Amino acid sequence: MQRHITGLIAATAVLGMAGALTACSGGSGDVTLKLVAADYGDSAANSSQKYWDALGAAFEQEHPGIKVEVDVYNWKVVDAKVKQLVDGGHAPDMAQIGAYSDYAAADKLYPVGNLLDVPTQADFLPQLADAGKVDDVQYGMPFASSTRLLFYNKKLFKDAGITPPTTWAELAADAKALKAHGVRYPYALPLGTEEAQAETMIWMLSGGAAYTDDVGSYAIDSQRNVDTFDFLKDDLVGKGLTGPTPPGKLNRAQAFAAFAKGEVGMLNGHPTLMQMAAGKGIDYGTVQLPGPDGPAKSTMGVADWMMAFKQNGHAKEIGTFLNYVYSEKNVLDFSREYDLLPVTNSASDTMAAAKEDKKLWPFLDQLSNSELYPVGNTSWPSVSADIKKEIGSAVAPNSSPAAVLGRIQNEAAAAESAE
Repeated sequence: MQRHITGLIAATAVLGMAGALTACSGGSGDVTLKLVAADYGDSAANSSQKYWDALGAAFEQEHPGIKVEVDVYNWKVVDAKVKQLVDGGHAPDMAQIGAYSDYAAADKLYPVGNLLDVPTQADFLPQLADAGKVDDVQYGMPFASSTRLLFYNKKLFKDAGITPPTTWAELAADAKALKAHGVRYPYALPLGTEEAQAETMIWMLSGGAAYTDDVGSYAIDSQRNVDTFDFLKDDLVGKGLTGPTPPGKLNRAQAFAAFAKGEVGMLNGHPTLMQMAAGKGIDYGTVQLPGPDGPAKSTMGVADWMMAFKQNGHAKEIGTFLNYVYSEKNVLDFSREYDLLPVTNSASDTMAAAKEDKKLWPFLDQLSNSELYPVGNTSWPSVSADIKKEIGSAVAPNSSPAAVLGRIQNEAAAAESAE
């Protein structure tokens, strides 16, 4: 999860013969749908472009009046790419990216009920469907999801004579033992700008709080969150247990790469890390995230989003395509290809019973009890950007976690009031 500016895409593509065929036969001609999607692969060999090309070809065979053109971009640029197209008046018919609510608030998206048939829409996992709503109307369709667990290096743990932690105190003790055995990153704490909002939320949840309160208002500087960051600063970072790179300078990609090299004792990770670690021969284990007094009551869930833009007016054709995309088989195929969790009940049930998916079961078990980013808040993109920029300083020497969290809270409250 997880979790994103390249060339312009033409607004429409119509075959040169279409007009002549329409005039002669009275038919409507082909409709070409444009989709901009994120790349979940880590090389050309498993690029998402291959997935979409194969799916599109199979769809077109069954629906000869609809063509699908998909352009896949790296996560680092895909959100900005879609914004560029929309701002330039060339919105794609669909986009599969990291956030949807700002486009929904600007009235640029079709409601999901205008696109999908009832069984398809009802098949979305409830907590993911709810996260796709703005003002109680669903605009975002969850496309892929993941949860987080604590990964640990079994060899390093065995060498240090320790067992996986269930509490914060045990995690700190394990990190101390790993450091004593020369482990470079006893606990890797990536609070760099790449995806600091994820590590931050994982720790807030383990401390019993989150970014928002029970009514959905930002509560970033709640006492529980301050306590959580006091622990990180004083008991981990301050004691040299998070490695040589300051957390505010450490990005998730660096932390994952270091784990795959055998340089990290523990870190929070999503299912994709399994593939990375196994590919480098790392014998790893996963456990629930520790909390102050025992395993955390919830973990972070992440969903990426599919949305459909109204600009080109292809609601019927988009709906036909998306009903196909969200079939059980296609949801499972994508999830299995990229070690992600299904977003539908039918595919989740199948995965939970299939032995071939056993390695994903611990993550799947956490999904029903997971909490997502407050993506329904149109202010979330700006709040997330502030967190990425500032949260690393909360655990820096001579810093005050309460002051840093308070500053981010003030910025978030201002953004929320401007919605």
